[in-house]
Amino acid sequence: MRRRRVALPVLVMMTTCFHGTGSVGAQTHIPEPDGYRLEDFRKPVPATLTGARGVLTVAQAKPLYDDGAVFVDVYPRAPKPPNLPASTVWRDPPHTSISGAIWLPNVGYGVLAEPVRAYFEANLIKLTGGDRAKPIVFFCLRDCWMSWNAAKRAIGMGYSAVYWFPEGTDAWEEHGYTTATVVPVP
Repeated sequence: MRRRRVALPVLVMMTTCFHGTGSVGAQTHIPEPDGYRLEDFRKPVPATLTGARGVLTVAQAKPLYDDGAVFVDVYPRAPKPPNLPASTVWRDPPHTSISGAIWLPNVGYGVLAEPVRAYFEANLIKLTGGDRAKPIVFFCLRDCWMSWNAAKRAIGMGYSAVYWFPEGTDAWEEHGYTTATVVPVP
């Protein structure tokens, strides 16, 4: 008696349709863009970053933190509201980050003005002591493309030990690790 071999592929195909990408409770596959993400920065992010040494979970980020890797928070800085009277003193809202992290705001946008790009590059040189192989972990909040953009940009600048921590401060706090109020690097 001959077995039918068609049933297995059909079953696999049906299982993929109901339980694979895009189903309820499953993470939708988000492809990496060719360039930088230019808008809608607080949306689901890809699971990969081409050229990165790794895409980290909190369990993978913690040993790097303990070993002294440079942690760079790229959360954007709140802009001064345009309608404030000229005499109003503007104070940045407080920003909580991973304790010991360096906050380089606004370097995760898809397009950087030359002064911001130069600020990013100069600070990476300072933070790594010019060692482009020093581990650097880029993060922001969960589902924030700014950390993906910044990590991609650092890879493009020749940094070879770039890690991306897409769960960021949210996961760090959820696991009970220390956070602190940080100020942006001038």
